[in-house]
Amino acid sequence: MAIAKAERLMNLALCLLGTRRALSKRELRESIEAYLEAGSDDSFNRMFERDKEDLRELGLVIETVENLDGETGYLARRDSNRLPPVQLDVEEAAALGLAARVWQQARLAGAASGALQKLRAAGMPEADNPYEHSAIEPRIPVHEAAFEPLMLACRDRRPVIFDYRKVTAVRPEARHVEPWGLECWRGHWYLAGWDRDRGAERVFRLSRISGRVRSRAGAFTAPVPDVVTVRETVESWAGETATRSARIRLRAGAGYPLRSRATSASELGDGWDELEIPYGHGLDAHLVEFGPDVVVLEPADLRADVMDRLRAVAKG
Repeated sequence: MAIAKAERLMNLALCLLGTRRALSKRELRESIEAYLEAGSDDSFNRMFERDKEDLRELGLVIETVENLDGETGYLARRDSNRLPPVQLDVEEAAALGLAARVWQQARLAGAASGALQKLRAAGMPEADNPYEHSAIEPRIPVHEAAFEPLMLACRDRRPVIFDYRKVTAVRPEARHVEPWGLECWRGHWYLAGWDRDRGAERVFRLSRISGRVRSRAGAFTAPVPDVVTVRETVESWAGETATRSARIRLRAGAGYPLRSRATSASELGDGWDELEIPYGHGLDAHLVEFGPDVVVLEPADLRADVMDRLRAVAKG
């Protein structure tokens, strides 16, 4: 069974940090199991050079020296790879404490708690923490099974495939995605990434992912942007930043999600109200969910889309 790359990199880093003298490629190959399984010398050389560069990109300082036998050797001196002591003021410590309390899921809660304990052991101040006994308990809910595999895929830059049902679709379809980042907006988690099938950036709501998220081998085919604007994209698609408005009639006492988005509202009498709401992507599908409690007045294209959807539901 092939040894995972993360384990191989860790073993190489430990060898380079644990030696008192420079080790040649031959010695490193004999010391690390994954290199013994590499097969030919060419395969080993390519693997070693990639691993060495990956460790340097991660911040490990690796020196290249000539040893007494005329071979090129490698080592990572501990004094060159020692981080400076962590120094936090009370405000910074309070912010980290608050962030660690946000996550409640098992994997993230354990990592956050462990990191906080290490910082406290290193002397992180705890006194006068304004959040320690606060009545406000921060939470970021994560109920979707897709969150953890997508979080790991974003971290490791691994392509994924999953079944996704668009708001305008009846059935889910497979999507091949290069995941960039996750963000929570108004209680829902969204993934931003490169959709290989459509050749464009897309945002996916995790609650619409069905089944298991599967990883795929290979590198990303599109560059990852320096800033991933998940929230801005979702706001635009949801009509939060839309310049167009829709005018609807809404039955009194119904449609509270629509009322919360309304820019204006007035009573019409006879048990109906008139609302003006932002007109963004997917509004027609959202309005259909309220059935006979909503009547679209304008624009005409939105009214036609809603009528088409209602006819399709009636036929189904």
